[in-house]
Amino acid sequence: MRGAGGTDGGVGRFFLGFIMMIGGGYLFLSNIHVTTGFGFGYAIWNVWGIGITSGMVLIPFIFGVGIIFYNGSNPLGWILAIASLAMLGFGVISQMHFQFNNMSAFDLITILVLLVGGIGLFLSSLRSSGRSF
Repeated sequence: MRGAGGTDGGVGRFFLGFIMMIGGGYLFLSNIHVTTGFGFGYAIWNVWGIGITSGMVLIPFIFGVGIIFYNGSNPLGWILAIASLAMLGFGVISQMHFQFNNMSAFDLITILVLLVGGIGLFLSSLRSSGRSF
């Protein structure tokens, strides 16, 4: 009988690595605090020294939606609406800040051992080896 990934790497290593990887990844991601400085009064881009705010990005969106409702086959309306939504999405994503929650060194080491050790066990189960458990 073949093991994980069609190799004889071991089903036990596969599941143990998978569980460790999922647990470590969950703990790692749950300890990251995400904030954003995005708002309707803050510049999300500077074009030729002029700050473009998120409210200014919505103005072409409003005109684009109006053009779409007036004539749905007009490409200018679709371009304005889609470009405005894309700029708004990129502005939100570019203003995000990530930081770790306060945790002890033991917590961080435990999370990293679970995550990286789980990845190592998971990947080693997919290659052929002489032993399996």
